[in-house]
Amino acid sequence: MNDTKTALVTGANKGIGFAIAEGLGAIGFTVAVGARDEIRRKEAVERLRAAGVDAFGVALDVTSDDSVAAAAATIEQTAGRLDVLVNNAGISGRTDGGAQDPTTLDLDVVRTVLDTNVFGVVRVTNAMLPLLRRATSPRIVNMSSNMGSLTLQTGPIMAAYAPSKSLLNSVTTQYARRLADTNIIVNAACPGYVATDFTGFNAPRTPEQGAAIAIRLATLPDDGPRGGFFDDDGVVPW
Repeated sequence: MNDTKTALVTGANKGIGFAIAEGLGAIGFTVAVGARDEIRRKEAVERLRAAGVDAFGVALDVTSDDSVAAAAATIEQTAGRLDVLVNNAGISGRTDGGAQDPTTLDLDVVRTVLDTNVFGVVRVTNAMLPLLRRATSPRIVNMSSNMGSLTLQTGPIMAAYAPSKSLLNSVTTQYARRLADTNIIVNAACPGYVATDFTGFNAPRTPEQGAAIAIRLATLPDDGPRGGFFDDDGVVPW
């Protein structure tokens, strides 16, 4: 088995995910670009390779058990193990017609958001755990949001998206507790308010700034924090 570390970034074809892939590639990781859309995935891999990153594409729909299983098989065949998993794929969900106003909440929107933002993270994490266990210093980073903080209660009222991040934070702590006696370190990250298609490109932070906390948590030392929620400034309150 070679010494090159491999990282899988889900939703890596654009925005913060692409910036995380680029940042990890710049420090020597081989990057598996997980994305549903074949054309966008290939374009992202080509852009990364043009920037000097060793990257390969992985077809990955986090809402599909079969797709996730196939992605794990692809990574095993290509790299033999996985050193870093960044669960970045996420959706905000529809907001039209009061779909995320709690008083008129569309439960189908809630289900759709949870399927990607929470269940998708569980699907991918559990499929990749056997490969992560083969690594010497495996790391899992779940991309969350301070909108999921029950303490801060920040951002617009979005009663599907915000609770999905609260649940993701809770699931993150459960993984950290379960894996406490292993070398797998699991944390949640808040990238801040980043200009991507997610925010209509109307936000103060760049994707690269948003990616920085994920890269830091992905490269923590073996005695680094576990089961926490962090942004650039440190600990984010639950």
